[in-house]
Amino acid sequence: MDTTTSYLGLTLRHPLVASAGPLSQSVDQVKALADTGLGAVVLYSLFAEQVQRQAAHDLALEEEYAESFAEATSYFPSVDELANPAAGYLSLIERSAKAVDVPIIASLNASAVGSWTGFARQLVDAGASALECNIYLVPGDLTMTGAEVEAQHLEIVAAVKQAVDVPVAVKLSPYFSSPGNFALQVIEAGADGLVLFNRFLQPGVDVEQLAVVSGVHLSSPAEARVPRTWIAALRRQTKASLAASSGVESAADAIAHMLAGADVVMTTSALVRHGAGYAAKLIAGMDDWAQAKGYASVDEFRGLLAVPSDADPLGYHRSGYLAALEKAKSMYGSLRH
Repeated sequence: MDTTTSYLGLTLRHPLVASAGPLSQSVDQVKALADTGLGAVVLYSLFAEQVQRQAAHDLALEEEYAESFAEATSYFPSVDELANPAAGYLSLIERSAKAVDVPIIASLNASAVGSWTGFARQLVDAGASALECNIYLVPGDLTMTGAEVEAQHLEIVAAVKQAVDVPVAVKLSPYFSSPGNFALQVIEAGADGLVLFNRFLQPGVDVEQLAVVSGVHLSSPAEARVPRTWIAALRRQTKASLAASSGVESAADAIAHMLAGADVVMTTSALVRHGAGYAAKLIAGMDDWAQAKGYASVDEFRGLLAVPSDADPLGYHRSGYLAALEKAKSMYGSLRH
């Protein structure tokens, strides 16, 4: 079966992709992921604040040593001594791109436009085939309107697109008043693709210690329903690439995303749980299913369950809602005694 697929204009050998996460922090880790047969690797996210903080630190050092004698230049800290996260990220891209034969996608996490956008160009120069911009904006200012939040997102997208000449995917949150319409606005602003969705790290509460507890939990298959719903709705409305993210634990989860219309399916939580090698099991499961169904390529079944382009959007989703309630009524109502 032909498993090649197109994502952001890049030709990938398989639609399963390693998303940004802790398993891509070294060249050896990237190689381990690529060796499983994955179509591409998205590196862990570099935060805009790290880039800006390092730039400010470097400027302060330059000013401090500006009046020093030439002989004193040997005392200027090296990159290693500075533990420069930006330099380390660039080095990882360069070395990874040489070490593997799949596209390396750099990931920048930001919440506002700033001087960090200039760094995006350096990511491309280092060898990134594409850039994923993860916009993680939680408006703590309660006077900030929804329109202002959306405008800030679109400003970031436009700034990043202006800075680079490679494809840009934008990773979004589902928490907008009209996610589908805003997704189309992001594409109109220049995004070559969308990654749906990022996950807010919502804190818990320790009732014994009376404290807010921060932490990261791995995604579960139930979380796949939100991105799958919007991918199915968007598939016939745009030619931009659509990547599904969250909730991929089994091959069936990945296949469901593709049936909804995803060009690629991204996973990290499953690989963290089971190890990088688990990707090969997911790939084999996806391929076995497609061959058993008689599909000669992934293009033959991608989007089969997407919302038809000529469907009445409101009526289509409303009928699905009513059907789900009727099914629930017959299923759970029968449990009564």
